[in-house]
Amino acid sequence: MQRFYRRAIKDILENRFLTAITVVTIALSILIAAAFALFFVNAGDMLNLWQKGMRMMVYLKASTSEAERLDTKFRLQGIAGVQEAVYISKDEALTRLKEQMQHHSALLENLKENPLPDSFEITLQPSARNSEELRFLAERIQALPGVAEVEYGQQWIQRFTHIINLFSLAGYAIGALFFMATLFIVANTIRLVLYSRRDEIEIMRLVGATDRFIKIPFYLEGMIQGGAGTVIGLGLLYAGYSALALHFAPGLAGGMIQLRFFSVGASAAAILGGTLIGWLGCWVSLKQFMK
Repeated sequence: MQRFYRRAIKDILENRFLTAITVVTIALSILIAAAFALFFVNAGDMLNLWQKGMRMMVYLKASTSEAERLDTKFRLQGIAGVQEAVYISKDEALTRLKEQMQHHSALLENLKENPLPDSFEITLQPSARNSEELRFLAERIQALPGVAEVEYGQQWIQRFTHIINLFSLAGYAIGALFFMATLFIVANTIRLVLYSRRDEIEIMRLVGATDRFIKIPFYLEGMIQGGAGTVIGLGLLYAGYSALALHFAPGLAGGMIQLRFFSVGASAAAILGGTLIGWLGCWVSLKQFMK
């Protein structure tokens, strides 16, 4: 096996320029694809954190009586997806608003009457925190007799989900494009090496060398190129991640959101995937050349 490794290293050193192009291409492909994946990971963490603190506000009609309010609370607590319903009177709501607007308290001083409605603050169960379940739950609550309006930031959720889906589609498309480009370049690099050694390969065949004996060094060469390119790509991404995390992480939700990089297992899987791309490119070239 050492002989095969020595042959692969020798070919890499003899074809430095082609090898460099291949490794750089793989590194850029991994960098771009992994950057999209890292964005999804951290965006998912942000969304999960926001969903954990999500509240749904249920505003009551102005004419709602005390009996109707109690009946509404009983109905709310019986709806699947509602964990807790806390009543907030309009006086309490105005007090909260004044506390939140301490620097603009003059805007509220001349109010002749309280314009805020009575409401319920709904704490949601984890199973009801995705956009579809939220919409369905809001429709059920809206249909209750004493309810005037239901607010849960639906527009923000829809826009955020739309952006995530858009980035997801772009990530898949760019990942597929760079995968094909990387495979093509690896295959052509190996093909050029094969053509430069075609006389040697022909002699080896004439003296009885098996196809397996001939192919193994080229497979190793492709795998080394794929693994090296992946390591470089992940290294560049980690450097960029470290710089961003250092400057922006403390300001995300008051430091509650921690940006994170791929786990050791995920990074190892990415390196394995890059190595597989190198092997696959080599396999394509050898399949055509050895016919």
